[in-house]
Amino acid sequence: MKSQSKFYLLVSLVYLFFQSCTSPQREAKQVASVERRIPREIWSKDQANKWYARQEWLVGSNFIPSNAINQLEMWQAATFDTTTISRELGLAESIGMNTARVYLHDLLWEQDSTGFLNRMDTFLNIAQRHGIKPLFVFFDSCWDPFPKLGTQRAPKPHVHNSGWVQSPGQNALKDSTQYPRLERYLKGVLTRFADDDRVLAWDVWNEPDNMTGPSYEAVELKNKVDYVLPLLRKAFIWARATNPSQPLTSGIWVGDWSSHEVMKPIEKLQVEQSDVISFHNYDKPSDFEERVTWLKRYGRPILCTEYMARPNGSTFQGFLPLAKRHNVAMYNWGLVDGKTQTKYAWDSWVKQYTSEPKEWFHDIFRKDGSPYREEETELISELTGASVTVK
Repeated sequence: MKSQSKFYLLVSLVYLFFQSCTSPQREAKQVASVERRIPREIWSKDQANKWYARQEWLVGSNFIPSNAINQLEMWQAATFDTTTISRELGLAESIGMNTARVYLHDLLWEQDSTGFLNRMDTFLNIAQRHGIKPLFVFFDSCWDPFPKLGTQRAPKPHVHNSGWVQSPGQNALKDSTQYPRLERYLKGVLTRFADDDRVLAWDVWNEPDNMTGPSYEAVELKNKVDYVLPLLRKAFIWARATNPSQPLTSGIWVGDWSSHEVMKPIEKLQVEQSDVISFHNYDKPSDFEERVTWLKRYGRPILCTEYMARPNGSTFQGFLPLAKRHNVAMYNWGLVDGKTQTKYAWDSWVKQYTSEPKEWFHDIFRKDGSPYREEETELISELTGASVTVK
């Protein structure tokens, strides 16, 4: 009996050892499956427009649940809150929204690739129940350059996006030895969902040349774009290697786009590598319409993946009717007021606020689900043809 016990103890130890190795093994299998896919080219204009013709008019928000301060808090196992996600996507559904732009993060893959993919699958099931197709974002150059896994910081009182983090962080961006890890992340996610009709599209990099303004300029890389530009080019190549059935894009966001010749190199890359054209605009309706007119020269579908900053003149009333006329997909920033605190303006990083602003910067709903302004939710419902108007 004693020798038999030793035998079973040995078997148990061997089992535990192999269990500890399963995550890297699974990741290797997921990455290896990429090699069995045939890389595709950038879609032709005809392919892109045929895809767009199959969609309803796309209207949604940049979505993060109100109880998450950033991408990590949204997706990590300890704070992944399906109840809040479902309730708040239900609010979007109630006013006719049919899509949502949702940020991912490379550190989530490093932490637990299998668990992360499973949580994405759960999120997609919830979104599908609410008639919403996500546009997922892989990388992001905005806000804190030093992301960390684990428990996230508490919000700074009255400060806009005080806990949002970049992906990849500055340390990874500067370290080319980490690029294979970033490649595994992007390819691993895309391989899992490349043929999933619950996914609308993929945004490869949000505002890649954003220098973070006054929030983190003291610690931001002065030559950041020198690192981002070649990595963005690689990221598009990695993405197309998985042959996704959904379109790829990366949105241009500031500058002169009146002709292709005057655009910055990174903007040219974004436009040239995108299956569908995307852009951001937080200015007045006349500026929005002018930029739409400029981008029509590319002959591809146009998605405005960020807009709506009320004090700037970027409003639902001013933008949505124009967007519908031009058949531009629209994603405003923010859905439910929460830990991101984006009802406060960008200037809250340099200007002290002590209470809720009279005019919210972003967001549509209060935490209790009531609209910030009923005339806005009524307009969105009317333009999207929603049968239910939130009261």
